[in-house]
Amino acid sequence: MVKENFVRMFEDSFRQNWDLPAFSDYETKYTLTYGQVAEQVEKLHLLFKQCGIEKNDKVSLIGRNSTHWAVAYIATITYGAVIVPILQDFRPEDVHHIVRHSDSKLLFTADYIWDHLDENELGQVRAVISLTKFKPLSVIDAALPFVDKELGIKFALTKELISPEAIQQLFDKKFKGNFFPDCIRYDYKDNEEIASINYTSGTTGFSKGVMTTGRALASNALYGHNAYAAGNPAHTLLYRGDRMVTFLPLAHAYGCAFDFIGNSTIGGHTYFITRMPTPKVLLAAFAEIKPTLILSVPLIIEKIYRKQIQPMIAKPPMSWVLKVPYLDEMVLSQISKKLVSVFGGAFEEIIIGGAAMNAEVESFFRKLKFPFTIGYGMTETAPLISYSHWTQFVPTSCGKILDCMEVRVDNVNEEGIGELVVRGDNVMLGYYKNDEATKASFTEDGWLRTGDLGYVDSNGNIFIKGRCKTMLLGPSGQNIYPEEIEDKLNNMPFVMESIVIQRGEKIVALVHPDMDACDQAGLTHDDIVPQLEKTRKEVNKMLASYEQINEIELHPDEFEKTPKNSIKRYLYSK
Repeated sequence: MVKENFVRMFEDSFRQNWDLPAFSDYETKYTLTYGQVAEQVEKLHLLFKQCGIEKNDKVSLIGRNSTHWAVAYIATITYGAVIVPILQDFRPEDVHHIVRHSDSKLLFTADYIWDHLDENELGQVRAVISLTKFKPLSVIDAALPFVDKELGIKFALTKELISPEAIQQLFDKKFKGNFFPDCIRYDYKDNEEIASINYTSGTTGFSKGVMTTGRALASNALYGHNAYAAGNPAHTLLYRGDRMVTFLPLAHAYGCAFDFIGNSTIGGHTYFITRMPTPKVLLAAFAEIKPTLILSVPLIIEKIYRKQIQPMIAKPPMSWVLKVPYLDEMVLSQISKKLVSVFGGAFEEIIIGGAAMNAEVESFFRKLKFPFTIGYGMTETAPLISYSHWTQFVPTSCGKILDCMEVRVDNVNEEGIGELVVRGDNVMLGYYKNDEATKASFTEDGWLRTGDLGYVDSNGNIFIKGRCKTMLLGPSGQNIYPEEIEDKLNNMPFVMESIVIQRGEKIVALVHPDMDACDQAGLTHDDIVPQLEKTRKEVNKMLASYEQINEIELHPDEFEKTPKNSIKRYLYSK
């Protein structure tokens, strides 16, 4: 059970790391020390008070990763309110829905997002605050009277009352120019209370609001600090002074837990990529910052493999050398060194999560002895369920179940595969204002249903086969895991991405071609369909009779994806 209080973790970090750099916006070099973050947090607490925000009120937050995004998050948590992080990729109507459904009373937003929102669609929101200098963009209900409980004064909320200048005056009056570490005293909030509500766009449709406790968030962060590492300090993930390059969306549980919460509560320095994290931008940031730990999604690694490594090793004489014993090890070693250099050269490992990794890509990177590992989790567990250090990672697994979690396999079939269910410190309370969905997500004896099919070996390593909702049935009731077929398809020449679905008794593969590869090979549009038919036959040679792809359909556009780059399968399953 988690002993450390989530709010106290920030309080302690501010005091212990006062003069260390905490957050930087990479492009502008704007940097805040832990002491400066604490000062900005204190000012936002005064703003909350002016807006009549109370403990456990909801505060929504949307925008690109940035120092001010981080400050707004921490200010909300340490005030005792509930943060509602919203992915910036959501459509305006989805943002309106989340803000209303969560009963948010305050909204922090990037200016470019606010330009597309309608203040009349924001439900109970009293004020909208820009993430640029925390200036007020709108006061929606200016006539609503508030009472200052300390002074007993009733007033109406206006932009002037919550302007940066007004808040600065309140700050100066409170601290009289003497703000120092011992000034930080946050009100206690029990770990079992809700700290955040996360609404994420899933592969099977719009999801519910996941109610995450301070206990779950603290548990994940402490795992990064080695609290559950079973006496193995050599494998601590996060250290004081660590450098992290954050390009995963912080509104998603994966990046938020370790890039942000874990690193800032240990005293690390987090660099935010504040614009689109293109390969060019990321490589420049890695080279300059030299991060000590990297969190990524499979798409990044798979793109490097398909676009840079695969074409290189497929051509003579490289393809010949790789078939020669001893020489192949020398070549693979040089490729690995080059890859390590590309990522800055100072990291202990790259942790890949958020989606399944292509099996062929994983196998090749394992041959390189490249320092990467694959973890497993979900928003409902804030997010981690399993992880192993790269030197202990078992190939094709998702790591070992955490010490603070338990896993069980339910409804096991003849292949030994069933649904993974979990329980432990990281598990959510349920879905906000949705008792029916909450009840459906737990077993009768209180274990969380992951919706993933797989098995667990005798050492506690988790192996995922696919999603319960995507599994298909063969002609004689055999289980078909479309993700495994897609893995094989995606490694074929001229295939960028694919989805395998079932239409009646037919297995159909929707394929988006790799147009760059087609152009380089001189294939015209008329050539692509015959080429994909050859691909279908080649892949079928690798599949069981009941898994055979009956036809391939050309999909000219990229498939629509969630913010963590998983394909929204429900859009294409008909």
